[in-house]
Amino acid sequence: MPAANSEMATTPATVLVAGAGSWGTAIAMQLARNGHRTLLWGRNQERMSSMDAAQENTFYLPGIPFPDLLQVAPDIEAALSAADHVIYAGPSHGFVAMTEALKDQLHQVSGWSWACKGFEPGSGRLLHEVAADILGEDIPLAALTGPSFAREVAEDRPTAVTIAASTEAYGESLASLFHGGSFRAYYSDDLIGAALGGAVKNVLAVATGICDGMGLGLNARAALITRGLAEMMRLGQAMGADPRTLMGLAGLGDLVLTCTGDLSRNRRLGLAMGEGDNIQQALERIGQVVEGVKTAAEVFRLAQRFDVEMPICEQVHGILYKEWNPQKGLGILLSRELKREH
Repeated sequence: MPAANSEMATTPATVLVAGAGSWGTAIAMQLARNGHRTLLWGRNQERMSSMDAAQENTFYLPGIPFPDLLQVAPDIEAALSAADHVIYAGPSHGFVAMTEALKDQLHQVSGWSWACKGFEPGSGRLLHEVAADILGEDIPLAALTGPSFAREVAEDRPTAVTIAASTEAYGESLASLFHGGSFRAYYSDDLIGAALGGAVKNVLAVATGICDGMGLGLNARAALITRGLAEMMRLGQAMGADPRTLMGLAGLGDLVLTCTGDLSRNRRLGLAMGEGDNIQQALERIGQVVEGVKTAAEVFRLAQRFDVEMPICEQVHGILYKEWNPQKGLGILLSRELKREH
């Protein structure tokens, strides 16, 4: 589908962003810059009060002031009652609890959307599947994904994303909220592909970080990203994703950014482990949620369920959960049998 036209974003709306980490704050800033009254809510009330006083997220995005239309919301229920749209921007492992908590109030807004990338912990189910089970079929669903570092969005640097939705009207309406200035939003109906691209790339970014941390070179990095994309495409084919989605912003675009950009927490986790840290040491060094850790377990589960060969993701799972040695994992990948590329 085409990008939303700039004319679509002319009607101001009130938007609640639930989740005040770096990413939630960044997308709230983009919405406010586009002329929408934006309510930003987070669980830590002490931090929220501090952000309100400073008019910036001093914890994750220091030095970047809030736009005038961005307001800190102390109470999520009051904010939701005033909102036309609501977007969850917390970690993926909190998605189910938040959906359950808000389910009785979501009928009064346009739909339920999220800007996190991952699966339901323990089951590997895609987030839109979980949401549909909790909310029923009447509430439109959408996911915002694509190559987008929070700091660059907060700084109003050029960015393009995909918004995949259960209905075209809902996807178009959300894209129109974001689309403007340096931010370009495309809409799509492929929730499966958008979910897989946004999640699997985190696991592959850990792998690429390990590769770079071990000093294996740029040839190895390019090979890892390319073969990782092949793994993503195989899983997508098995699960019914549109291959065009995985070759677009939600797949290839996000994969390249997360594997090569040092703002990526997943890449930085891999770098630390490639340099010799164990998982706990690497996580402490980063100091924020690293989605690829939990996602690695669910991708491994999906690969087994759908009988899809994903050797790179399997090695990352073993390194994170079974204390496999990264050097040994590399040896296993390099010793695989000769085969056709496609």
